[in-house]
Amino acid sequence: MSQPTDTRPERSEKRPATDEITELAPGVLRSQLPVQLPGLGHVNCYMLQDGDGVALVDPGLPGEQAWQALVDRLKRADYSVGDVHTVIVTHSHYDHYGGAERLREEAGARIVGHRDLFNSMAPPDIDDDAEFIDIDGEVKIGRGETGFGRVTPWGTWSEPPTEVVEHWQKLGIGVGNDFPHAPRPDLALGDADQIMLAGRPWVAVHTPGHTADHLCLYDAENGLMLTGDHVLPTITPHISGFADGEAPLKKFMDSLQRMHDYSDVTLAMPAHGDPFTDLTGRADHICGHHLERLDEFRAAAAELETANVNAYMKHAFKERSWGSMAESETYAHLDHLRDHGELDTTWVNGLLHFTQPGL
Repeated sequence: MSQPTDTRPERSEKRPATDEITELAPGVLRSQLPVQLPGLGHVNCYMLQDGDGVALVDPGLPGEQAWQALVDRLKRADYSVGDVHTVIVTHSHYDHYGGAERLREEAGARIVGHRDLFNSMAPPDIDDDAEFIDIDGEVKIGRGETGFGRVTPWGTWSEPPTEVVEHWQKLGIGVGNDFPHAPRPDLALGDADQIMLAGRPWVAVHTPGHTADHLCLYDAENGLMLTGDHVLPTITPHISGFADGEAPLKKFMDSLQRMHDYSDVTLAMPAHGDPFTDLTGRADHICGHHLERLDEFRAAAAELETANVNAYMKHAFKERSWGSMAESETYAHLDHLRDHGELDTTWVNGLLHFTQPGL
C-alpha cells in the first residue's frame, strides 16, 4: 500500500538560514540570517549596493549570535560593517530591527523606516506596582514574571510562554524594560516618499495591518518590491488583537488590495522565505484566506450565540494551533465584524463576549 503524501506546499519561510549570497537583480543581493521563531527559520537581509557601500534591509535579531551572522554575511559579499551606510527597517518586530542600532553606532549608518516606526514589542507603559486580576481571580503585579504581562482587550491576562522568554535570554535579548526597542529613524518615510538605493529611486509604500508602521519599497525601474512581512510566499502574516492602531484587519486587506497598483512587479522580495513572482496573486490569496476566516466566525456566531474569544478560537482553529497568537487573531477578526455591525459585544464576568445583534 502506498504511503499518503503531504500535499501542502513547502513552507520556505521555515527553512534554516544558509550562508549563501544570491544576486537577485542589479545591485540587489539576498542573504539570510538565522531566526528561531515559530514557523520561521530565517530572515532575509537584502543588501543594496552602490558606489558608497551597501544598504541593508532588516538586519536580523538582537544579540551577539545574530550580530556575528550578520558580520559573516557581509564578509561573504565582500563588505565589512564599516561599508554599511543605510539600514532599512520594514517594521517594528524585533527580528527585523535587531542589528540596526549597533550598525548606527559602529558604522555610522542612518536608519530608515516608516515615520510611525515604534516599539510594538516593548512591554506596555504601566506602573510596575500596578495590580491586575486575571480570569482565575489571581492578582498580578506589574508586568508579571516575564516583564511582558498585560491585560488583553478581551479581558484575559497575556504573557509570553516561559520557553519563549528563555529563548530570548539564550540569544542575549533582554526582557522587560531591557527588551531592545525599535530604533528611531534618521530618515522617516511616508507613503509615496522616494529614497535612493542601489543607485536608483525606490518608492515607499505604507502597508499597515501586520503592524501599523509596516513599509514596503518599490523599484519601478526593475519591477521589484521589498515586501517585508506584508506579503509572504506561503504563510499568512499574523494580524494581532494587540494591534498598534484601529481596525488592523481592514487596513491589512486594504493594503493587500493596493498590490494591484504594482502589477508590473516581476519579483517580490519578502522578509522570510523565497522571492516570488506573482505579487498580486499571492496578495489576493492571503486576502481570500481572511475572508474565509471571517465567514467561519460568522458561522461560529450563529452556533455559539454568545461566547468569549477563547471559545471562538477553539471553534475556528485546530487544537494544535490553540494559544495566545490564535486567540489574538481571533479577536482581530471578531473586532472586524463588530466594526461592520455584524456582531455586538458584552462583558460577562470580566471577559468580552461577542454575540449576534438582537440576541
